[in-house]
Amino acid sequence: MNRLTAQALPAMMIVLAGLVIGGCSPTVKVEAPDKPITINMNIKIDHEIRIKVDRDIDNALNKRTDIF
Repeated sequence: MNRLTAQALPAMMIVLAGLVIGGCSPTVKVEAPDKPITINMNIKIDHEIRIKVDRDIDNALNKRTDIF
């Protein structure tokens, strides 16, 4: 082997190893979904508590008219 080839061999091995390692790196792919996004929210809105409070306040105001 001549001197140029002996010096270039380690450098070529490092470059080749870098290419092999770079080919094994994971890739991230961002795509739009095929189907629309569905959000299921099971929400129960209960107004019963407010109605009971309003009735209690009305009863208290009717009993004590001197509050206001």
